[in-house]
Amino acid sequence: MSGTTFQNGFQGRVLVVAGSDSGGGAGIQADIKAITMLGGFAATAVTAITVQNTLGVHGVHPMPLDVITAQARCVLEDIGTDAVKTGMLGTVEVVETVARLLDEAKAPAVVDPVMIAKGGHPLLPDLAVEAVKSLMVPRATLLTPNAPEAEALTGLSITDADGQRRAGEALLAMGAKAVLMKGGHVPGDVVIDILMTPDGETLLESERIHSMHTHGTGCTLASACAAGIAKGLPLHVAVAEGWAYVAEAIRRAPGLGGGHGPLDHAWPVRQ
Repeated sequence: MSGTTFQNGFQGRVLVVAGSDSGGGAGIQADIKAITMLGGFAATAVTAITVQNTLGVHGVHPMPLDVITAQARCVLEDIGTDAVKTGMLGTVEVVETVARLLDEAKAPAVVDPVMIAKGGHPLLPDLAVEAVKSLMVPRATLLTPNAPEAEALTGLSITDADGQRRAGEALLAMGAKAVLMKGGHVPGDVVIDILMTPDGETLLESERIHSMHTHGTGCTLASACAAGIAKGLPLHVAVAEGWAYVAEAIRRAPGLGGGHGPLDHAWPVRQ
């Protein structure tokens, strides 16, 4: 149950099921940082080891299915979780495995349908996209696609906020309980993210921050939302807090590396 309180008022356990990023900007490394900075506790089940830095993904090494399952069950049986966040899954078989784990966890699920790395490296083959549509979308308490991911899942073109809404409505019809339609890939000087539920929508708008250092924004935002959900916050509050955290992390990006650099996940401790 989300919002469980432990010793010293601690709240918010999040089990992250995702791939690692050796560069530290995305994947489980970003997830752990974001969840910790927002007051939660992150545990992980690693789906793949990636070899990457700010210049791109140079290798992907999937974990055995039984190891993914064992990691998750080991956490669930002892520590438990108030929310699950999924990221890079990679294959049909991993999607199927993680869908079963979501059923076992019996906790709200934030599903980030990771398909392409920031540098353009594909992380999800077409067959696995179909598996995400049929198995992950209906299990999502919150689905967090960017525009290309939403286009792949729905077959709809997204060039503006109306396109975001149409795709969001289609994803709700596919079974997602709520959808955060991210607008970073949609042209314009203003970035609009739209939280859509069957009861209505919430707009999150900001001027576009022109920066190369946006690696891991999707992972970070999904995990930030999961941290809020795990603490028992209402969905729109959890999303708004996560969104504000990520926006500031982009603004304060340290400028590391020669390509798509990471955010400043730890900016709250330097306030």
